[in-house]
Amino acid sequence: ALQGSGDSRRLVMSLNSDERREFEVDLVVITPGTQRPGQADLLVGSPTLFQRLFFHEHTKGSLEGLVPEETVQENAPAFASLVPAPAVAHASTRTDAMKRLIAKGEDLFFNETFAGNGRTCGTCHPAENNLTIDPAFIAKLPPRDPLFVAEFIPALNFEKNGGKRFEDPLLMRKFGLIVENLDGFGDLAKRFTMRGVPHTLGLARSLTPRAGDQGSETKVQKTGWSGDGAPGDGSLRLFAVGAVTQHFPLTTNRVENKDFRLPTDQELDAMEAFQLSLGRLDELDLTAMQFKGSVPELGRRIFLQTADGKPVAAGKCQLCHANAGANVSSTSNPGNGNFNTGVEALANQPARQVRGFPIDGGFGTTPDGRFDELVQNGDGSFGNGTFNTPSLIEAADTPPFFHNNSIATMEEAVNFYNSDAFNDTGLAGGIDLEPTQVEAVAAMLRVINAVENIRASNALNEEALRALGRTRKAKVDRQLALSRAEVTDGIQVLRQAGLHPDAVRHLGQARKLLKQALETNNHFKKVDFIRGAVRNLRTARADMVRA
Repeated sequence: ALQGSGDSRRLVMSLNSDERREFEVDLVVITPGTQRPGQADLLVGSPTLFQRLFFHEHTKGSLEGLVPEETVQENAPAFASLVPAPAVAHASTRTDAMKRLIAKGEDLFFNETFAGNGRTCGTCHPAENNLTIDPAFIAKLPPRDPLFVAEFIPALNFEKNGGKRFEDPLLMRKFGLIVENLDGFGDLAKRFTMRGVPHTLGLARSLTPRAGDQGSETKVQKTGWSGDGAPGDGSLRLFAVGAVTQHFPLTTNRVENKDFRLPTDQELDAMEAFQLSLGRLDELDLTAMQFKGSVPELGRRIFLQTADGKPVAAGKCQLCHANAGANVSSTSNPGNGNFNTGVEALANQPARQVRGFPIDGGFGTTPDGRFDELVQNGDGSFGNGTFNTPSLIEAADTPPFFHNNSIATMEEAVNFYNSDAFNDTGLAGGIDLEPTQVEAVAAMLRVINAVENIRASNALNEEALRALGRTRKAKVDRQLALSRAEVTDGIQVLRQAGLHPDAVRHLGQARKLLKQALETNNHFKKVDFIRGAVRNLRTARADMVRA
């Protein structure tokens, strides 16, 4: 029992030496009186990844054995250059341990099927497609790709298993939509939502809930489109538990150790570390950035609510997307916010013209934020109607947009905030952007996406240069292939709006040099090609922004 006085409580335990060697804090559940966990939980939580690593090292002497040493050689992470420095003491040894953990997590993320239907996390979050899927990418996959298991495993085909919907192959192929049973598996034929696959870039910058959001106190982190994508305490660590249960089973019965196996604690740690290493680790500072193109620079000022030195009432993007990220701009109440932006109310949504499906209720299961029972909203949905704010920095090369993939282009996504569907919600006091302002904001978002592509590409290039000579060629070439994919994205997002032809030319040259680096087996030529690509990428960035 918890003991103490005032606002403080302490739990005291006595462990003998054998118990202490095996003891780790995994999950904390506080219940009233003598009730057991699961009966009346008041608080649920688990230590952070860094806390677990710190505890493991200080109680067991080192992290040796957590990840086998051969893992470092066999699974050298393609994302090693994106690894955050651990936020605890002894950074040098901890960084090595973290790299080993990320290497293991990367291997699990892309290769482990968890004894299920053949899918991996990378099935829906492929590295070569910005860790998401879209109809164009899906169309290029082979017919027996694990993404399509509902088409060739009868037990997962709703047309052959009595309507128990695991996936909807038609909506998946045409619109990139995935079936999600956020409100439980009790009625697979009727109780589900259809959502796009969010990318997993920059998660380290978008997981902190904003205080005061309805129901946010029940989730320690924001995950998924509505901020409640993970089971249990809602942490990124447990997201994999929900993902395996939802997307990996051999049948819709979802029986553990028969239809799949759940990740072990060590595997959850590794996959969490890997996901936290993806994408950028810092926010932009749009107030300090200067765009060289007049249209993107105008877009920046509109985004920040100033144009020509005057306030722009119509441009309120910064309120919910501080510095084009996923957090609100409030200094007194920062974090990733949940809002009802009216996307579900959009008329003539493309996917619904092909096949009807239930309204998505967003966060939670009940209109008033209670989670003890399912209460249906008037429109048949379950939830409070809110969705969490996504980052815009990585948006331009990860279409379609919004949780239901209802908008195809960046310009249309910006223009959505002129719609009745949004303005009827009353958020931000209404927005009314002129067509030229829509174009300008979209151009700015395209440029910052291209700048992020360059940052990510050069991080991979520099890591490939460091890895040459100590890592197998296949691993170096994977880093270069991912780098080249980033460059291709940068070219596309600029070309689609006719932006910065000089930068596009330098990006094209960098892509050509990376292709040559991939094709040569000569160490010195490979180095020269990579360094040439790095120079062209830096020049391309300088063509677009001054800071």
